[in-house]
Amino acid sequence: MKRFILPFSITTSVLIFGVCLPKEVAAQTTAKDIVGTWTLVSNTLEQDGKKADFYGPNPQGQMIFDPNGRFSAIITRSDVPKFASNNREAGTAQENKAVVQGSIAFFGTYSVNETDETITTHVEGCTFPNWKGVDQKRLFKLSGDELSWTNPAPSTGTGSSLSVWKRAQ
Repeated sequence: MKRFILPFSITTSVLIFGVCLPKEVAAQTTAKDIVGTWTLVSNTLEQDGKKADFYGPNPQGQMIFDPNGRFSAIITRSDVPKFASNNREAGTAQENKAVVQGSIAFFGTYSVNETDETITTHVEGCTFPNWKGVDQKRLFKLSGDELSWTNPAPSTGTGSSLSVWKRAQ
């Protein structure tokens, strides 16, 4: 039986770097870890100590981070009613209100600060025009195929929101 013996320097390196590194260093999230397509699991708004499903109990959404620093995101309630006219330009005031209050879409550029685990987005366009041209910083956590981020300044103007996403397969 042939035995393979590692050189001393390799064995020592494996022991030092593979066993002795703190767990936090080995598990640090990098910008490339968030690249890809994500589907929305939940979006919760916390306001005055109360939590609510901001886009209803079964929100739908997709967020994409590309490797070149661009992103897009869309979130919508699953129960937004269809327009009776079947024409998006002929919606009633009530139908239009349901769409505006039940969805948001935005896109632009992003950067990841790996040290303080924040994502900063620069919004170039948005269905909520007040966000256009605004930089937004969000705390994020990545655990396996789950990404969660906290928005301390949601479009409601008060409270904070927590979005949980899973990596699309």
